[in-house]
Amino acid sequence: MSTLTEIKKGLVIKYNNAPHLIVDAQFLRMQQRKPVVRTKMKNVKTGQTVEYSFKQGEKVEFADIGRKKATYLYSEGDNLWFMDSESYDQVAVNKDVLGEGAKFLKESQEVDLIIFEENIIGVELPPKVVLKVIAAPLGVKGDTATNASKPVTLETNATMNVPLFINEGDLIRVNTETGAYVERA
Repeated sequence: MSTLTEIKKGLVIKYNNAPHLIVDAQFLRMQQRKPVVRTKMKNVKTGQTVEYSFKQGEKVEFADIGRKKATYLYSEGDNLWFMDSESYDQVAVNKDVLGEGAKFLKESQEVDLIIFEENIIGVELPPKVVLKVIAAPLGVKGDTATNASKPVTLETNATMNVPLFINEGDLIRVNTETGAYVERA
C-alpha cells in the first residue's frame, strides 16, 4: 500500500483489479480543499487510458509486474510462440495481446514478456526494429515536389508507407510504437 505522495509517473499500480501504468501525475493543492493527485493511467492489459484523481487518505496498491526476456519463434493460428531466454520453455501468447505490434515480429527477435499474477499480459517489442522490404513499386519521377510516399511490403507481410527512394531489398528501421518509417538501415 502506498500514500498520495508516492504516486508518480512511470509506476505500475493496481486500479480496479488490473495493472495500470501511470502516464502522467500532477499533485494539486487548492485553497480550502484537500490535496489530490490527478493521474492519467494506461491499462497494461487492454491499452485503454483512464483519468482518475486520487484523494488524500486513499490507499494505492503497487502492481507486481514482472518481465522475462524471450525470443520469438513462430506463429501458429491465433498464437505466437516464444522461448523463455533463461529456462528455454516455450510459451504461447494470443495475437490479441500484441495488437498491431504483432506485424513487426520476425523470427528470433528478442522481446520482453510482461507478467502479472503469473499470467502473460503483454509483449514489449524493442522501440525500433530493422525489417527488409520485399515488395516496393517504383517511385514515379516528378512526385518529389511534395513529401511523397509509397506503400511497401515488409518481410513480416506488414505494409506501410515509406519515402519514394526506398526500393525492394532495402533494410529499413521501423518504430514499433507508432508503426512509422524511421530511416534506412
